[in-house]
Amino acid sequence: MKLSQNEIEYLTACTEEVLNSAEVQSMDLYMQHGHTTCLQHCMAVAYYSYLLCRRLKLNCDYRSVVRGALLHDFFLYDWHTKDKSHRLHGFTHPKTALTNAEFYFELNKIERDIIRKHMWPLTIHLPMYKESVSICIVDKICTVAETFSPYWRLVSYKSNLFECMQALTESELRCTD
Repeated sequence: MKLSQNEIEYLTACTEEVLNSAEVQSMDLYMQHGHTTCLQHCMAVAYYSYLLCRRLKLNCDYRSVVRGALLHDFFLYDWHTKDKSHRLHGFTHPKTALTNAEFYFELNKIERDIIRKHMWPLTIHLPMYKESVSICIVDKICTVAETFSPYWRLVSYKSNLFECMQALTESELRCTD
């Protein structure tokens, strides 16, 4: 399933402010799952969440879906290092990501909800919006693909999110398989 040219242009416009931030770009320094960096993971979640919401024709705030997904793991540390502050990473990083996102960006209530509640059901905070639920679902799918799929490593990272994600959706190497 591919995005139309208009959808790609809209998606690109939604990401500009966030992806042009040096702090967000620094997420590429931290490994997230398998051989996938935190930035690559967030970009994949943004792309596939947007694609899911569009294809299901959900009447939702697509801009918030994309921005919330890009910032959902904006915690800015390597959670793989042995450090007491990272022991409960799965439970605590949504709050850290939200604090960082609020410091660098102006967020709306949906974006805040996405970031704070994307780890449900691991955390007890229930998502309030359909946009948040879509990120919860897609985040889990991408996490499993990045962690366990040997094919994920074969996809070379390209700086253009949409070129990379388009290549994934056109091949059998996509996180929705």
